[in-house]
Amino acid sequence: MQTLRAEHLTRTYGEKTLFHDISFIVNEHDRIGVIGVNGSGKTNLLDVLAGVTAPEAGELVKPKNYTIGYLKQKPALNQDLTVIDAVLAGSQQVFRTIRHYEQTLAAYAKRPEDPATQRAYTDAEDRMNQEDAWTAESDVKTILTQLHITDLTQVVKHMSGGQQKRVGLAQVLIQAPDLLLLDEPTNHLDFDSIEWLESYLASYKGALIVVTHDRYFLDQVANQMFELSFGELYKYTGNYQDFVQAKAERVARDVTAEHKQQQLYKKELAWMRAGAPARSTKQQGRINRFNDLKDNLNTLQVDSDVDISLGQQRLGKKVIELKDASLAFDGHPILKDFSMLIQANDRIGITGLNGAGKSSLLNVIAGRLPLDSGTVTIGETVKMAYYTQQTEPIPGDKRIINYLQDVGETVLNKQGEHVSVTELLEEFLFPRSMHGTLIRKLSGGEQRRLYLLKLLMQQPNVLLLDEPTNDLDIGTLTVLENYLSDFAGTVITVSHDRYFLDKVGTKLLIFDGQGKIERYAGRFSSYLKDQKQAQKAADNPAPAAAKTKTTTNTPAAPAKPKEKVKLTYAEQLEYDKIEGVIEKLDGHKTEIEQAMADNASDYGKLADLQKELTKTENEINEKMDRWDYLSQYAEA
Repeated sequence: MQTLRAEHLTRTYGEKTLFHDISFIVNEHDRIGVIGVNGSGKTNLLDVLAGVTAPEAGELVKPKNYTIGYLKQKPALNQDLTVIDAVLAGSQQVFRTIRHYEQTLAAYAKRPEDPATQRAYTDAEDRMNQEDAWTAESDVKTILTQLHITDLTQVVKHMSGGQQKRVGLAQVLIQAPDLLLLDEPTNHLDFDSIEWLESYLASYKGALIVVTHDRYFLDQVANQMFELSFGELYKYTGNYQDFVQAKAERVARDVTAEHKQQQLYKKELAWMRAGAPARSTKQQGRINRFNDLKDNLNTLQVDSDVDISLGQQRLGKKVIELKDASLAFDGHPILKDFSMLIQANDRIGITGLNGAGKSSLLNVIAGRLPLDSGTVTIGETVKMAYYTQQTEPIPGDKRIINYLQDVGETVLNKQGEHVSVTELLEEFLFPRSMHGTLIRKLSGGEQRRLYLLKLLMQQPNVLLLDEPTNDLDIGTLTVLENYLSDFAGTVITVSHDRYFLDKVGTKLLIFDGQGKIERYAGRFSSYLKDQKQAQKAADNPAPAAAKTKTTTNTPAAPAKPKEKVKLTYAEQLEYDKIEGVIEKLDGHKTEIEQAMADNASDYGKLADLQKELTKTENEINEKMDRWDYLSQYAEA
């Protein structure tokens, strides 16, 4: 069994110790979720495991042939390569074979009559057969299709950051390493892509360590949880829900032990003050224990809750109204005659396809993007704050406390009391020792948390949030969700985080692309459930109800159904034929896979073949389930 051992790792960042003397083992099939507040060292831990950075102390022990794949938050892709070349840029032999085949195929397409080109193409094809590289190439294109990357000839530098993240994800998945390291893999993924990724990782043969804020994703994927807190590593068995309960129990135990230690210290202090004689070894030992108690007293550190208790201005009933709003980019419609009245206390969640215009709607509301036609009316009492995906430029040489003092020295809380900037920073997990720190020394997540605090200090009554979960830690998100539930204003948020949408949104706008926007009243999990039921009903329409003769007699009590012991005549006929049907479907699947290999350079046709392959695989699964049921009652 392939394992990796981390022994006594220590890593610092400037004057801050991220983790100290931590050890753990990663076994095959482990699924480890890593969480902690922003700046606790999660990404640094992945960097050390991947060999990107070296620890100040400790070592990694692993077999020589142990492979590690690493998806960074911002993948390091060759910007001049096409999508397919970027994904296949790994050093593995199968990738070199596929790249060589693609090159010779392109040369053969240009000079099919050249004998040397023909021989090179034949040799490349033989190597593909020998190494079974067709499967790997098919897997690459399947993964990219599932991640909604369809133009495989597109150059990386012309893609958005979200698209590049998906290309990077495909690159590490196809490498199939012994250990897969994923840093925020669900950022920029649609819900169907996240669901596919969860399914893919469930059957992944290697080990997985994932850093993510997506709590539903952790519940589905993780079987262990690592928490980085104040330089320590705490390990828990189970998924995120199990972690929440186990951590609460651990903290309670630690607080109880700390209290007992304080009581013992008081008792020993009284003994010392009474004039403890230090003549005997026994008494000297007690004095030594007292000194140890003194040195270790009040060393317990636990994560504080981020308490956001700020006042806000009164908000009138009419907040925002869009009327006959239309907007298009390069001929692609974003909004088409869209009208909506947004009122006080509305909680609107916006989600849907990437690139469909969700952020554009927020920009329209914020007055940053003009409509092609239609109107946007903002209420007179509205005081708006916009938490954008990209943090506003912050001078790196500015100190944390000075950045907030630009808003004011104090703000009013809900009780009408003045709260100083220093107190607010402490509530937001910035201890006093950090207040004079230069902003450039903060982690990306810490800078996002600081940016959020500055916006809330302005005491808005309308909040626009664009993907707020992308860079905030789970602790901050939890308290932000609680704050928003008590927020006496209007919240409009764009998010792909299913958990966050469930907590925050009671009205939904789902962007389906080409200006089509669905409206749904309710929580996002209810929307997904309704969608699945509707899809199931569409795939399996109920037979028309048989006509029955109406009578006025009182119906008799229904007879107890007989227990099924054998197949009906129709079921027996179906059972006799079903294996042949499955064989035909398997044969058709093989033909599709061969066609995909034969048309590897025709990406339009490849996409159609992929859809047909998915449909055929679903039919095979349905028939296998039916065969499994019928076989229970078939006569031996």
